[in-house]
Formats: sequence, structure tokens, C-alpha cells
Amino acid sequence: MRLRGEVAVVTGAGRGIGRAVALRLAAEGASVGVLDVDAAAARATAEAIAQQGGRALPLEADVASGEAVARAMARVAEELDPPTILINNAGIGGFVPLDHPEAEATWHRVLAVNLTGAYLCVRHVVPYMKRAGRGAIVQIASTRALMSEPDSEPYAATKGGLLALTHALAISLGRYGIRVNAVSPGWIDTGHEPVSEADHAQHPAGRVGRPEDVAAACAFLVSPEAGFITGQNLVVDGGMTVKMIYL
Repeated sequence: MRLRGEVAVVTGAGRGIGRAVALRLAAEGASVGVLDVDAAAARATAEAIAQQGGRALPLEADVASGEAVARAMARVAEELDPPTILINNAGIGGFVPLDHPEAEATWHRVLAVNLTGAYLCVRHVVPYMKRAGRGAIVQIASTRALMSEPDSEPYAATKGGLLALTHALAISLGRYGIRVNAVSPGWIDTGHEPVSEADHAQHPAGRVGRPEDVAAACAFLVSPEAGFITGQNLVVDGGMTVKMIYL
């Protein structure tokens, strides 16, 4: 159990990638603050961790609110122990054309959750990490930071921003023993839409990704084995972003 004695906060941990990450870190020995805007989903993940013998604390918070994030981090420190790991996973979509009536509102909300939310979580967890003399932060970005489809401007901008935030934080926080990296998932099957054999076949790895693939990357990056890795972006996409496509 390479994360025994560590305390992790995973945002957006009620379902999908966040849930898989929370379960994996708990299996590696970490106590986990399970943070989600959906209180019932957070409780369900925390209960699943408890059922596998782990220790977890469900937390309801909107990461776009600095006050809510600060309260959540304080609860983790009080009820588990000061957090030493943060996985910034919380995010929303928001794919709308530029001329859509809700385009501007969507832009502001997506930035508030996906990018400002990550910044606020870092801002309010770092004091605990400084006191501990160590810390590891992983931002869940996306291959959409590197390539796009139509009408994805708000989402792509936030994921690109997360990559820039990652290397900036790595430089700012390295002096305190805090490492900051990013993981950029590609197509991950979270059960929201059907996946065909053709979808699997177009990936060089032979399949669409699973939440557990991202969880494994996060578990490595926050572990002692990754102690010399900071400011980096690990693409977890089955090889799709390096595949040449001819039409």
C-alpha cells in the first residue's frame, strides 16, 4: 500500500473518473475526502470505499465557491488528517455554438467550475501541504486541450488552462515539496453513451479507455515512485492523439 498515511481529496468523485480515482487511492492505502456537488453521489462513493476496508469522508461542495472549498478542506483536516494529495477532477461540459443564446453564460459557468474551481482547490489545500512538508496534485485535463471538435470552445479553453496552471503551480510550489502534474484522458467510457466495436477498433490500443485507466495514472503520479516528476502532462488516450488520420 504505497499511499498508506496519505490523505487525498478527489473532486467530482461521485461518479465516473472521479469515483474510480477515489476507489483506487483508497485501495492504495490513502484516506479519501470524496468531494462532489451531488451529496448522494459523494456518500455512495464513500460507502464503496468503506466496504473495501478504506477510510473516506463524503463532502458536498461546489468547487466554484472558494468558501465551500475552504470548508471542505478544513473538514478533511479535522476528520481525517491534513490533506497531502489533491486530484482536481471536477468538471462540466458545455458544448454550444458561439451564436447560441446561452453561449456566454455557458462560457462563464464552465470556466468557473473547470478552471477557477481547480485553482480554488489548490489555493485552499496548499497550506495543509506546506505544513506537512509534502504534497502531490494532479489536474484532470483532457486531450481536448490539444485537439478539438466543433463548438467545444469553453471546455477546450478550460482544459488548456489546466495544463498551463499545472506547470505554473509546479514551479511555484516545488520549493515546498509539492509536485503538480496533469493527466489528459482521451475517450473514456463512463457509461453515458453506447460504445461500438468500431469505436474500440479505431484506438491503437484496441479499445476505448476506462475510468480505471485514468485512476492508475493518478495513483502513479501521486506515489513516491513519481517523486522526480512534476509539471508534466500524461496523456491517457490509447494512442489516439498520435494517430494520423487520412480522409
